[in-house]
Amino acid sequence: MYIDKQEYSFSTCWNIKRHTTGSSMIQEIKSLGFRRVELNYNVTADMLRTIEPMIERGEIGISSVHNTFPHVADPDYGTDSVLLGFDDEPRRKRAIELLLRSAEYAHRYGAQAVVVHPGEVPFEYNVDEELKKIYHDQGKDSPAYQDLWQYMLGKREADSAHYLKRIQESLEEVCEISEQRGYGVNYGIETRSRCYQMPTLHEAATLIDSLKGAPLGLWYDIGHGMMMDRMGLYDNVLEANALIHNIVGVHIHETVGLSDHWCPYVHSNDLSFFDSFLDIIEHSPVKVYELKSACTPEDIDASHELITNRITQRQAERFSE
Repeated sequence: MYIDKQEYSFSTCWNIKRHTTGSSMIQEIKSLGFRRVELNYNVTADMLRTIEPMIERGEIGISSVHNTFPHVADPDYGTDSVLLGFDDEPRRKRAIELLLRSAEYAHRYGAQAVVVHPGEVPFEYNVDEELKKIYHDQGKDSPAYQDLWQYMLGKREADSAHYLKRIQESLEEVCEISEQRGYGVNYGIETRSRCYQMPTLHEAATLIDSLKGAPLGLWYDIGHGMMMDRMGLYDNVLEANALIHNIVGVHIHETVGLSDHWCPYVHSNDLSFFDSFLDIIEHSPVKVYELKSACTPEDIDASHELITNRITQRQAERFSE
C-alpha cells in the first residue's frame, strides 16, 4: 500500500495507454495513494462513461482537465498547434469553442483549472526536433547547434508579438464567456516542451499582466521549463520563481538531459537541484504529477516522499527563524 498523497493530483498521461476503460485507469492511479486526478487530453468520451460515475460517487476528485478535452483527433486542435493564435478566423473560433468545452467539463467535475497550450510560432518543419538531435549528438556549444539556434530564435522573436496578440485576444474572449457562464475555473497557460511553442515565462507574464482580473495564470510545467533552460530559451529557476504568485497549477516532473516526465530526484540522482522548485510546488493551488509510463509505483512513492519531506523541513526552518 502506497502512502496517501493527500492534496496532490496525478495525470492520466502515466497509464492511459495501458487501459481501454476509464474506470480501470482511475483505479490504478488510486492504488498509488492519489485521491485526485488530472484528466489529460487523450481521455476519450468513451472513457468518461466509466469515469463519471466514480466522480459522482466521490470515489475520485478531479483537480484539472487538460485542453483539448475530451480527446479531439484533429491535429489542428491538438497539443502541438497554433491553436488560440490562428490567423484563420474559423479555426481560431473553433479553438475557443473547444477550450470553453474543456472548461465546461472542468466545472461539471468540480475541477479548479484547465491546462492550456496557447499556441506557437509556426515553422515550416520541426526545428525543435532537429535542435534536440544536434544537442544530443554534438552538444549545445557546437557550431551546428548555435547556428540553428540563432536562426530559430531570430524567427521566433520576429513573429512572436503577432501570435501573442492573437492568443491574448482569444484568451480575453474565453475568460469573458467563461465568467458569464459561471464556470468558476482558472485557465493555466502552460510552459511548453518545444522551443518554438508559446509561452516563454516572459510571454506568460505579458499575457497575465494584460488580462489582470481574469481567471488566468501560469500553469508551470517544471520539466518543460528545465528543458527550455538547457536549450537556452530562458532562465527557468529565476523567471519561474519570480512568477510564483501568478501560478494556478504545476506539473511536477524532472527532465534528465532533454528527456522529460521523470520522477524528481529519483531518476536524475541529483538530490539538490530540484529543490529550486519546492517553493513553487508548496504555493501552487493545484499540484499534479505528470509522469511517463516508465516511472514505477515505487519510483513515484519515493519521489513524492522526498518532495513532501523537504517541503515540510523548509516550513519548519522558516517557522523556527
